[in-house]
Amino acid sequence: MTRGADEHDHAEHDHHHGHSEQGHAVQGHGGHDHNHGANANARQLTLALLLTGGFLIVEVVYAVLSGSLALLSDAGHMLTDAAALALSLLALRVGARPADARRTFGYRRAEVLAAALNAGALFAVGIYVLVEAARRFAQPVEVQATPMLIVAVLGLIVNLISARILAGGQGESLNMRSAYLEVMGDLLGSVAVIVGALLIRFTGWTWVDPLLGAGIGLWVLPRTWALLRASVNVLLEGVPRGLDLDALRAELRALPGVDDVHDLHVWSVTGGVNNLTAHLVAPTAGDTLLREVEEVAARFGIAHSTVQIEGPDAHTTGGAALHP
Repeated sequence: MTRGADEHDHAEHDHHHGHSEQGHAVQGHGGHDHNHGANANARQLTLALLLTGGFLIVEVVYAVLSGSLALLSDAGHMLTDAAALALSLLALRVGARPADARRTFGYRRAEVLAAALNAGALFAVGIYVLVEAARRFAQPVEVQATPMLIVAVLGLIVNLISARILAGGQGESLNMRSAYLEVMGDLLGSVAVIVGALLIRFTGWTWVDPLLGAGIGLWVLPRTWALLRASVNVLLEGVPRGLDLDALRAELRALPGVDDVHDLHVWSVTGGVNNLTAHLVAPTAGDTLLREVEEVAARFGIAHSTVQIEGPDAHTTGGAALHP
């Protein structure tokens, strides 16, 4: 029993030593990069929000002056987009707050929550557009082509600028990608409205309007669904996309002195910030084992790892099956 206790104490010592070493060597630099990226993303979102909010005011005024219900409806859609951008910006600000005694991982997952909410709202809008398009095919409505064209051209200009601003950050986080998809959906909507307004003005084909609307909905839905799945995967602490857990387990098991690997977990706090915890059965582990684990983790894109090193009899008294 004394030898088992000594092994446990040694494992706990190695566990804490490895954790602090990893946190000091990797996480400090990563935190600096994250803050720099968050500041850049906040500037991009702020500019896009100002553009969208400014155009929203113009569109509401124009809709009231012209008496166009179509423009007022589009203004409602722009209001949804402005709210989504504001939510993304708020989440980014909250996510930049440092970790504390209650939120030891910090608040960065707020960005993922915002992405999931935005994706859910955008998915609902896409479904509504398809349903409304089907209704208008069955019951055509009169469309005012000239107000449509004027506001769509202005909207296209605003959305082109906003998309250009957000394009640089949309590959870095789910939150930025959700904001980018919102703007891209509007941009395509503006193009479709311009095409539809011209066709309706010169041909009288009112069926073009619901056809283009359905096309936009079909473009938005699969991309929004992919974003929603990715956000939910992070919230459920699933294995990050593209990471082969079996290959990671095999490489850890192949390290010198390691007999087995169990309780292996890999998850993301937010997009691109991956973490690993594992128990290594390594009764003859050398002093370099923790460093070798860090090297394996780094090859799989994992920035932070916590490892517990155990003897072969560490779980013989529990009776329950170990987590793989």
